Amino acid sequence: MAALMYNVSRGCVIFGEHSLLFRGHNQILVNSRRYVRALRRRPVAVLYPNGERETFIKSKETADKMNQKMSKLKGKNLSDSDNKYRKERVSERAGNKKWSGHHVSECAEESPHIMDRLGGLRYEKAPPGDNRLAKVSSVARSRSFREKEGKVLLEGRRLICDALSAGASPQTLFFSTVERLQELPLDKLQQVKLIKVKYEDMKTWSDLVTPQGVIAIFSKPDASRLAFPKDIRHQSVPLFLICDNVRDAGNLGTILRCAAAAGCDRVLLTKGCVDAWEPKVLRAAMGAHFRLPVFPNLDWDDISEHLPKDVIVHIADNCSIFTKDPASAPVSGQIQNVTLDKSSESDSDEDSDELSLACVKPQVYHESWAQKSTALVIGGETCELSLEALGLAEETEGRRIFVPMAPGVESLNSAMAASILLFEGRRQLLKVSDKTRRRARSKML
Repeated sequence: MAALMYNVSRGCVIFGEHSLLFRGHNQILVNSRRYVRALRRRPVAVLYPNGERETFIKSKETADKMNQKMSKLKGKNLSDSDNKYRKERVSERAGNKKWSGHHVSECAEESPHIMDRLGGLRYEKAPPGDNRLAKVSSVARSRSFREKEGKVLLEGRRLICDALSAGASPQTLFFSTVERLQELPLDKLQQVKLIKVKYEDMKTWSDLVTPQGVIAIFSKPDASRLAFPKDIRHQSVPLFLICDNVRDAGNLGTILRCAAAAGCDRVLLTKGCVDAWEPKVLRAAMGAHFRLPVFPNLDWDDISEHLPKDVIVHIADNCSIFTKDPASAPVSGQIQNVTLDKSSESDSDEDSDELSLACVKPQVYHESWAQKSTALVIGGETCELSLEALGLAEETEGRRIFVPMAPGVESLNSAMAASILLFEGRRQLLKVSDKTRRRARSKML
């Protein structure tokens, strides 16, 4: 018997409803059924310092019945403070506290100083399955939804700050941490609905690999109502950019960025261009939408209304070549023939095309072509320039500006051509302005 007890001292032998557990030579007898039942037990009452007893219940009806019974048994009513405390406990355990959809401050949950850090702003936590998160994805990806709802989506601290500085109207702002929210101008977010979401959820709607943790939905900005930075507007020159059938989002965003850097007065986009508020365009433009006026989706009749009366319209010609001898660069007839062949394939009215092209003379980009209010038309890489653009250049006695290229190169990227021509146009306009100042000073002396 002693040997048997020694062999089972390190194991557990179950006899019926009992478990024998031995550690070393100490014997412990445990009733398995009672042990499991004990784990399932829950507190059934709370005893208060004044000797009163509270029973845990699951509904308000049961709470009322219990209160009546306790009042009868005690023969007296509980104090107001005890009643209030007990009702709060009962309500909390019954699950009656639900998310109400209003701004909920997290000061009590995270830190008592969050309200001070945020300048008194209140925000709410997005519950699981919030439908507003799905709308963010719709605004970002659907052009028809943006136009129908009149909303645009801006992602990232810099872009949102530029929009707020220009006077754009924010509606909803999603952020992942309080620190991200603090990086924004809090004084301009007083009337904005602030919603805190998980960073993992934000990654599902963002087009970026590593989102910055801040996404905002704005009312679609109107360029005529925005307030652009004064220091940038003071450095602008009378140079206007017209984008005709630019359908690549990356190219259009880069062109807008170049236009802002060159100090253009404004940018006009025809109806054939990609949507200026597409997320890829916004990222490539790097805030150019809020540094100079951008008027999208215009007819050619509307474009004329956005230009000065004395403007000269030039068009960018990227079909030129460069020979070994710069003096023997392609003559106008050669350039015209190249363009005529391309346009005759797509347009049936060849006579009108030839007449328009013949009247628009070519000119090298570094020669004088920007002496007063000047507009430059940049076409897309996959589409030819519109006949309206050629007609406008003909009416204003404009030129086809080209950049000489080495043999074997078909054409320049539209964004690259725009940057070369815009900065050259700025240089020429500033040179003319400097001469005018010198003449004025010499007359005054």
